[in-house]
Amino acid sequence: MTVERNVDVSLTAVLALNGTAPGAPSTLELRGPLRTALLEAALARIAADRPELRDIRPRTLRSEPGHHVLELDAPYPSGVLADLLTAATAEPAGRPGAVTPRAPAPRPPAPVLPEPLALTPLQRELLARTAHRPHQQVAQLAWRWHGPLDTGRFTAAWQSVFDHETVLRAAFAFDPQPRAALHARAHPEVVRHAHGTLSRQALMDQERGRGFDLARPGLLRAALLDGEPQQHPAGHIPPTDVVLTYHRALLDSFSVRLLLQEFHRAYLAAGTAHGGERRPDLRDYRRWLATQDAAPARDFFTRTGGDLGAGLPRARPGAVTGRHGTGRTLARLTHAEATRLAHWSARWGATESSALQAVWAMVLLQAGGTARGPAPVSFSVTVSGRGIPMEGIARVPGPFDNPLPVSLDIDPAATVPALLRTVRDRVLDLGAYEWVTAGQIRQWLGYDADADAPHTLLSFEHRPRPVQDLAADLAAQGIHVEDADPAGLQTTFPISVLAHRDAMGGLVLTCLHDRGRLHDDQVARMLDHSARLLRRLPARADETTTVAQMLSELDDTQAPRLYDHPPAPAERRLTRLRGPSRPGAKTVCLIAPPGTPEDCHSELARRYRGPEALTALRADVAGLPESLTALRPLLAAGGQLILGGFSGSGALACELARHIAADTGTAPLVVLGAGHDAGEDRVRDLARALGAAARRPG
Repeated sequence: MTVERNVDVSLTAVLALNGTAPGAPSTLELRGPLRTALLEAALARIAADRPELRDIRPRTLRSEPGHHVLELDAPYPSGVLADLLTAATAEPAGRPGAVTPRAPAPRPPAPVLPEPLALTPLQRELLARTAHRPHQQVAQLAWRWHGPLDTGRFTAAWQSVFDHETVLRAAFAFDPQPRAALHARAHPEVVRHAHGTLSRQALMDQERGRGFDLARPGLLRAALLDGEPQQHPAGHIPPTDVVLTYHRALLDSFSVRLLLQEFHRAYLAAGTAHGGERRPDLRDYRRWLATQDAAPARDFFTRTGGDLGAGLPRARPGAVTGRHGTGRTLARLTHAEATRLAHWSARWGATESSALQAVWAMVLLQAGGTARGPAPVSFSVTVSGRGIPMEGIARVPGPFDNPLPVSLDIDPAATVPALLRTVRDRVLDLGAYEWVTAGQIRQWLGYDADADAPHTLLSFEHRPRPVQDLAADLAAQGIHVEDADPAGLQTTFPISVLAHRDAMGGLVLTCLHDRGRLHDDQVARMLDHSARLLRRLPARADETTTVAQMLSELDDTQAPRLYDHPPAPAERRLTRLRGPSRPGAKTVCLIAPPGTPEDCHSELARRYRGPEALTALRADVAGLPESLTALRPLLAAGGQLILGGFSGSGALACELARHIAADTGTAPLVVLGAGHDAGEDRVRDLARALGAAARRPG
């Protein structure tokens, strides 16, 4: 393949596959300044990932200022090399005009490439879901800030946290398998909105809808919304709404709360806090994970796994709900009710989270229509992922919240305390294997990788302990910060129930469901039954009360039905940006790796001047067959195809080009430019490179 790049401080690349044989070499053509140090750094990075390539080097076919051509043998990942070279744009050494004519030219800074890090199994599973439903992996915390809030100090405090925490400088690369990329520097995004520009809910919706560019470090950002001044007396500072938006493949809710504690300390210190990087961090956790023996975990789950699909009865095949999106239902136990529940649970040596799990098991038993005899029930529970023997893990921010399956055989004739103890013990047993993922467990039990089981998830929110004197120190500067609550919740399960204590001490149950798979009224009834049982347990469930007796007090209504979720058709992967301006023109297909913002190609489409049609393809390595299916109509029509994109899409584009060559006998060119956020000049450079490639004969 060939790689083309026309930029002053960055490269454009055109990759050409020379032949269709499996061992055919590829050509990488680079336009722009190619520094030897940058090329050597990129080659060393690839050799570190793949030691078998250490002695393989590209052959230089052409090397002159602004134009270089390299030839690479077939095993070499030419797309990865192109991604590394096009992504590395050095910052200017100084301000333009700052050096006098007699001063020596400043030495250009050494190229800095991100440090690669293998993903954890949990991250791989989260990113696999991102490829199809990216919005489900975007989460938020929101709260209200009372007192003075200086935007510059706020940003500087977050910069201090970014400098300290490796995870906040992480991004993802797809070459073509996903991996983490740890950057040396990242800047927090903080945007402040004046009162009246939008509502609090609109701000949360807007931030959540933006998603994240997974190739760019800093997958956490803050948005501020000023309060209304007229509602407060003179001299009183109106409160400010704060919304933190983050990506779950790098952070869980507990981690963001840890980062908030760091941020508040840094804000109190006028924007500075600590120096150096935190250790341990994700790199240390990944090393710890690599030393674990999965055999005991496999034995445990194969012995206790049961039927993961035992839960909600299925609707008839082909039936649909006629709805889509995420439904949200709330229930709340008052402080007094929650306190009684906690005391009742403690009487049996359990906690209120065990009570919720036992109640949900009873509700699922009733929903399955098997409350008259013993039956299996399965659901998932979220474990913190930090209950592992690794020093310092309790304060390491990262993606550790982990949904693990629980399978039980429930006898309606058994007592409620016996069920409570069974659930408690089973979940406690999971604590030894919090590092194992649901995908690994499904594989051990013989389920397909994309098996839809279990159907429901229970999460009792884990929160770090408050930092001593933090509230008092903030108050000394006239600041009061309300508790941060989860906002804009999404779920990858048909039903998820999230429990947390609110500021009044009540127990809040938030039920999220996929409206394409369950009817709203049926989910609301399940949550209502759960809340009613939780309220009644302290008064009515003693050592002789059976599960059947508790369920007899609930309405015997129609059981919920779980509908099949129709897969998105392959055509939805392909978006038409504009048609050709003349008959017979080629088609430029822009490759969008997972997590790429929806509108990232809009500026490129506006600046492209050629007659070719423009399309955008959402691609991921796991979905290559679907991507090729989406491209098949373009290839069948006999039109010539050019694959292109911003830096980070090269490895995926090359993989697609190789498959297309195997099917059609002709490999399309692959054209790359700088990152989509590198500025208008870089977008214009990519548009020119695409046009030049399209004008090539053949």
